[in-house]
Amino acid sequence: MVYICNVNLYKNKSMTASIIYKGNLRCEAQHIQSGSVIETDAPSDNRGKGERFSPTDTLCVSLATCMLTTMGIKANDMNVDIDQAKAEVTKHMASDPRRVSKIEVTVSLPKNINEKDRIILERTGNNCPVARSLHPDIELALVYNWVIS
Repeated sequence: MVYICNVNLYKNKSMTASIIYKGNLRCEAQHIQSGSVIETDAPSDNRGKGERFSPTDTLCVSLATCMLTTMGIKANDMNVDIDQAKAEVTKHMASDPRRVSKIEVTVSLPKNINEKDRIILERTGNNCPVARSLHPDIELALVYNWVIS
């Protein structure tokens, strides 16, 4: 049994998370500020059980959630409602070395948004902090569908 304490032993006020290797190719990450926890598992094609997001899954999910979040911030500034927008993510892996080679994100947004605002929001999504932090060898296929009623 592992006891997890919310105490930041390193006194690093800017620390984001504390991660514990739980064994059996699983990790548990605790967000320092909120205390919320996520677990990861090695994927089933790489000796894991695939019962949780893998670390590479979380990379891809980080991209999609960052896109939606930054678009939400910009939409709020523009007085545009994108509530109920959603993203679907597909991860592609390469081998030798094993790595994420391509991330596909399809974002579905409300169709009642005018063309000028759509362009601004798409540029915002394309330039979110995670997208700008990914290695240029990772191909990004970002698609925006303006279909939600």
